[in-house]
Amino acid sequence: MAVLQTLPIGPQWPTLDPFLFTAHHHDGYPAGNEQLGPDPALLAGRSLGSDFSGRDGWSMYHGRVVPGFPQHPHRGFETITYVRTGFCDHTDSMGAAARFGEGDTQWLTAGGGIQHAEMFPMVHPDRPNPLEMFQIWLNLPAEDKMVPAYFTMLWGEQTPRLHHLDSEGRPADLTVVAGSYPGVGAQESPPNSWASRPESAIGIWHLSMAPDAHFELPGAADDGINRVLYAFEGSWIDIDGTPVKSGNGAVLKASANLSLQAGAEGIEVMVLQGRPIGEPVVQYGPFVMNTEQEIQETFRDYQATQFGGWPWPKSDPDHGGAGQGRFARHADGRIVEPRSD
Repeated sequence: MAVLQTLPIGPQWPTLDPFLFTAHHHDGYPAGNEQLGPDPALLAGRSLGSDFSGRDGWSMYHGRVVPGFPQHPHRGFETITYVRTGFCDHTDSMGAAARFGEGDTQWLTAGGGIQHAEMFPMVHPDRPNPLEMFQIWLNLPAEDKMVPAYFTMLWGEQTPRLHHLDSEGRPADLTVVAGSYPGVGAQESPPNSWASRPESAIGIWHLSMAPDAHFELPGAADDGINRVLYAFEGSWIDIDGTPVKSGNGAVLKASANLSLQAGAEGIEVMVLQGRPIGEPVVQYGPFVMNTEQEIQETFRDYQATQFGGWPWPKSDPDHGGAGQGRFARHADGRIVEPRSD
């Protein structure tokens, strides 16, 4: 059997080792005001600072003026943030900052500790500001839990993609968010990431299939690799004869070459694969270590050092209105913008 198990998914998807967590944010934000947030009248009745209501098709999350996640710490893992639509303003305790979106991916190795903020500016005052974003937490092995924090920006223009037409001319488009895909290319992994080891077989692939389209997904090297497909939008997908409705995930036999067919409304899927790290996981909120003692040490370290402090004037920085394009300022002061080549 190619499909070993099916399971329902919601805003936070269940994952298998080496992945810890996947969140899918899909918010229909309205036009923005001068502060890059919604009209104050739309905030009435929301629990600002902790609004996950989804009312009117969007949430403020922990934001009070601009939606998003103000200053907060991490240790012991990595965040991979793929913004398909809209923008994210990133700032961190290393002094790095970025505005990214519209197909960009940011990879942040928390390692021994970092603070960062992720805000979702409503840069368009005259039209809606939809956001679709995926954040995936990738674990670090014990020997790399305390490596220095590292910031990586992967621009959409240089992201490997495959445009496939089936025998009837129906398209399927695959985006390599992280890792590699056979015959297409690879994203650059941070130096101390689990993904930087060839044996990890990390792959994060976004596949968009037109109605009734066919696509062949090649098998992984062996069945010691975990592979999960998440159908998050559309109607359904047939996986080697097993239909899976949108809103569900499927644990796959990793080595199997799979024949996929989209349903009558098309389908959007994300595939996560990787070789398990196979170590104990002890998590307390934004900290992921191997033992309870290490979690306690993490709290003490954070209270004592604030993981380098916070060099920004407020906890929820943004990087300006529509006139500010996409950019990344690294901790060493280098400023990089996306290239069109």
